[in-house]
Amino acid sequence: MKFGLNFFPSFRARDYSTAEYFAQCLRLAERADRLGVNSVKAVEHYFYDYGGHSPNPVVFLAAVAARTRRIRPITGAVIPAFNNPVKLAAELAALDNISNGRLDVGFGRAFIPKEFEVFGVSMEESRARFEEGLDIVKRLWTEERVSYDGKFHRFRDVRLNPRPVQKPHPPIWVAAVASIESFVWAGRQGYNVMIVPYVGGIEKVRGMVRAYREAWREAGHPPGEEQIQTSLHCYVAETHAKAIEGARPRVERYIEVFGEAVSSWSAHQASQYADYGKVVASIAGTTIESMLEGHQALIGSPEEVVEQLAYQVEVFGEIEPSLQINFGGIGEAEALRTLELLADRVMPKFAS
Repeated sequence: MKFGLNFFPSFRARDYSTAEYFAQCLRLAERADRLGVNSVKAVEHYFYDYGGHSPNPVVFLAAVAARTRRIRPITGAVIPAFNNPVKLAAELAALDNISNGRLDVGFGRAFIPKEFEVFGVSMEESRARFEEGLDIVKRLWTEERVSYDGKFHRFRDVRLNPRPVQKPHPPIWVAAVASIESFVWAGRQGYNVMIVPYVGGIEKVRGMVRAYREAWREAGHPPGEEQIQTSLHCYVAETHAKAIEGARPRVERYIEVFGEAVSSWSAHQASQYADYGKVVASIAGTTIESMLEGHQALIGSPEEVVEQLAYQVEVFGEIEPSLQINFGGIGEAEALRTLELLADRVMPKFAS
């Protein structure tokens, strides 16, 4: 099994500054590279303490690439609706070159109403902008010259420079959260998926993963080559009691900033996000106990985390856990302890 780290900022200024957060993340990434972790993921969000300290994952991942030798930077995810896809294709190709062909690229639709409002993009256009933007990026990566006449973008005779190192292009992932249409579309297209079990509940996500794998097979893609990365909060300590004591305030901080960012859903409707009102309600009631009872996090002693992770594999099949180890304002010493215990006493249990 491959393991990844997921740097998703979810802290307040009283926890630490943005500069301190990124310095911490870079040191953790360097250590993860030496410990055999497969990937480092970064997000694109805006305005809120939920993700908003990371408006451009390419910037952070370029720093990761410069400080590591083998770990794979992965965007988790860039948002075509908020970026010109021609510029996005070029920036991602540059990052693939900086990392010498280590880049994986995750694309997402976004889901926070305020972000769409500020960028002047209708949420009803979310899926169409996502699909058109991804199509443009992929064509620019793989074709010598591209002309495009789409709904949102039009251009003629463009040759992308620089070109990606990886041929025909870097691996493509789709961030799929609560819409089965996103899972099925990704499977049909032959893209990998990033999932979030704590949004919507593990049983619902299990059904959507099954639909994804089925769509993959029905589209004729090689069986078993699809990849699933699952985002999980992770806090490991020597004992159960110490893990719960340390993680509890950090989970509460995460839920606090998450709830703040999605609170506008209570008065917002969009046909392409029909279930998000329910998602907001479930977030508001989330506790560390409910996350553990719902198998939505990895929190406990190393032995407990092994059992929790084994359950994830039982539910979803082969996965790459993408672990948030410094969520909610967690300090560097705590995050490093989690990383070291993972490498020493959890990861070996899942070695091929």
